[in-house]
Amino acid sequence: MTDIYPILAQVKEASRKMHDLTDSRINDILTQVAGEIEKQTETLLAANAEDLRRMPEDDPKYDRLKLTAERLRGIAADMWHVATLPSPLGRTLQRSVRPNGMEISRVTVPFGVIGVIYEARPNVSFDVFALCLKSGNACVLKGGSDARSSNEAIVRLIHSVLRRMGICTHIVELLPPDRESTAQLLCANSYIDLLIPRGSSSLISYVRQHATVPVIETGAGVCHTYFHTDGNPDMGAAIINNAKTRRVSVCNALDCLLIDRSRLADLPALCLPLAESHVTIYADEEALHALEGIYPSGLLLPATEKSFGTEFLDYRMAVRTVSGMDEALTHIASYGSGHSECIVTDDEEAADRFIREVDAACVYANVSTAFTDGAQFGLGAEIGISTQKMHARGPMALEAMTTYKWIVRGNGQTRPG
Repeated sequence: MTDIYPILAQVKEASRKMHDLTDSRINDILTQVAGEIEKQTETLLAANAEDLRRMPEDDPKYDRLKLTAERLRGIAADMWHVATLPSPLGRTLQRSVRPNGMEISRVTVPFGVIGVIYEARPNVSFDVFALCLKSGNACVLKGGSDARSSNEAIVRLIHSVLRRMGICTHIVELLPPDRESTAQLLCANSYIDLLIPRGSSSLISYVRQHATVPVIETGAGVCHTYFHTDGNPDMGAAIINNAKTRRVSVCNALDCLLIDRSRLADLPALCLPLAESHVTIYADEEALHALEGIYPSGLLLPATEKSFGTEFLDYRMAVRTVSGMDEALTHIASYGSGHSECIVTDDEEAADRFIREVDAACVYANVSTAFTDGAQFGLGAEIGISTQKMHARGPMALEAMTTYKWIVRGNGQTRPG
């Protein structure tokens, strides 16, 4: 078993020296790394190919694991974009002067060292580095064994740029992908200031149950789209298809379609585009009858209780019939994960009520849930989607990578007994 604590101690020490990095210097590092991604595309793809050879192509995680030249260009563009964003550090959130003359300010500062645990998502390595560096944090990366070769190549690239620029490479370190490293990281309170798990619900649950380090939950998404009695069928079909099939292995993908009973006649038209992507539908009894003979029989199955509340991460989706808004809201409250929920309706009052009453990080009216993403929200790259309510909620980008401290200035004030 590898003892990771010496590595973590080096990262902790490196984080204390990051205060010396100006925002201009940080931006130079990011642009240099972005440029190196384009120069080393073939090297990165070769390393990624080693990982892909170990995973069956029909595994839903295959698409998350896969890097392409186009995806690497997108990663580099995101990094360049992060470099153009204003620094989140040193912002005065609140300022007051007390009657005794004390000046009190609340100012944004880095957490220090952020650890991120993730699965077969090599792009996360670049995203975490960019956001942590821009927000003045050192980072510890704990990727899964599925992406071992990719992550090692990515960190080698970043370290090469840091050495060339005279920056301590310990501001970003990659841990071994074994479970023992995970167990040590979860209890590394002396070295890790914040831990962020990004991946499946089982990974997030494991981290939440075993970590003694402060944790922000991200990632698990059981996402619904409710087709309301006043929904537009053409719009609904486009939104449903996009939310389900754009990328099935991501947390903002659609898992369950709720359809108003009064609109069951429109269900075949809403679902038919999904057949082109061979999406299997688990339909309740009423929805099943509406789809039989129209949707491909080999892709149509009766729903069970387990069909609802499941994050499929695959070309599979549940359909449930509801009697109006109240029942839709109750279903989402019972089975949702607090990630992303959508209503399709031309009724503005219904949309307003849905937005008001649904308890989720991101709530949509007539927009695909596929947009739950830091870059799509104009935040730059993201470190994950927080489904909790403490500190950060929804896409976590630069602002969420900071905490704050109180600064008190005076001229000799003492507190009376």
